[in-house]
Amino acid sequence: MRIERQKMNELIAWQNSSRRKPLIVRGVRQCGKTWLLKEFGRLHFKDTAYFNFERQRNLASLFTGTIDPERILMELGALAGKALKPQTTLIIFDEIQTSPEALNALKYFCEEKSEYAIAAAGSLLGVTLSAQVGFPVGKVNFMELTPCSFAEYLTAAEPTLADYCNQVAALSPLPEAFTQRLEKHLRNYLAFGGMPEVLTTFIETTDISQAEAVQQEILQSYELDFSKHAPVRDIPKLFLLWNSIPDQLARENAKFMYGEVKSGARAKDLEDALRWLLEAGLIHRINRLEQPVIPLTAYEDRRNFKLYLADTGILRKMAQVPVAAVLLNKDVFGEFKGRLVENYVQQHLYAMGINPVHYWTSGNTAEVDFIIQSDELVLPVEVKSGLNVRSHSMQVYRSKYNPKVAIRFSMQNLKYDNGLLNIPLYLIDQLPRLLKIISSLD
Repeated sequence: MRIERQKMNELIAWQNSSRRKPLIVRGVRQCGKTWLLKEFGRLHFKDTAYFNFERQRNLASLFTGTIDPERILMELGALAGKALKPQTTLIIFDEIQTSPEALNALKYFCEEKSEYAIAAAGSLLGVTLSAQVGFPVGKVNFMELTPCSFAEYLTAAEPTLADYCNQVAALSPLPEAFTQRLEKHLRNYLAFGGMPEVLTTFIETTDISQAEAVQQEILQSYELDFSKHAPVRDIPKLFLLWNSIPDQLARENAKFMYGEVKSGARAKDLEDALRWLLEAGLIHRINRLEQPVIPLTAYEDRRNFKLYLADTGILRKMAQVPVAAVLLNKDVFGEFKGRLVENYVQQHLYAMGINPVHYWTSGNTAEVDFIIQSDELVLPVEVKSGLNVRSHSMQVYRSKYNPKVAIRFSMQNLKYDNGLLNIPLYLIDQLPRLLKIISSLD
């Protein structure tokens, strides 16, 4: 079972770019970085040379002392048992974060051996790069890989249905014959999230217990990273903060409270642990927005924020919501106060490159889940986890700011009426295209 990743197109563009530099692929552990790079090499290069700095401890020694790219390439070829050729060999440096010297050496490959295609990946690169002294900024290209999107899962699970979604060309309701099948797949995705191994296990076996076992292994690998790679002084705080996130999201307004992590805790006590989780890509932070005015970052309130997990399936697992409650319960979208669905939307906005994302409040009377920017438009986004879509908060926002377009994600069918675009949750990946359709109507 293969899950086709949309980032493959970005890799092909990098391969063919006349300004190609060594590529660094970042992403949370188990989101598919290694598989994607190997598959890229298999499909688009004559040969692939794979080196893993975590497993091949002797690799780091090649990058000590004087950095000579020609020497290093020759020695890497000797280790691989084959010549590394410019243009036709994809050289993969996996878990490169374990060798700061190798990371810095990418600068010299850019300057002296740019004809070689070099792609580096690592699970904790964000943490490593933040601490790296003298990192060669401007000498590398970056790409971030996130967990599989719903559309990527759907393409693997039911390709013809995915094709249908990609061809929706009118802002009108989808036939019920399609919506029922899409809702079933949405439930699967909310239960298992976007980690490729979890999804492929479920698609191949339809065995819930096997998919859950893989989820548990991934969750444990995250927690092992805390103990192996985080500063010793921060490890207890990391576990406390990490484990508090489902409970924080379950609260009525979901705003992050330091005191909920540990009684009496303040920002200064937990800021290092919070930064580590953010740089590891395990969580996403969205700040409150005071006014929906461009540039949005100039009007954000960084003291008030929410935290979401990088993967909705991991959130479901951590919150101990039974799989059956998601797959079988008709009222699933009311479970966990809709936070699974909110996390699902935030996860997809992030994957689309919509960044930063904010939320908006008006005192204690109204709150809009997300505020995003699309070109010159500031768009309010509300998430409704069921069919009941009445919203006082959105009415307050629209009355106050009169946005050209407002977006609502819900289980209602596709509809555009009086400036409000209702997008079914299973069409979330179509957001950019649906907004283009609206632009064409003007």
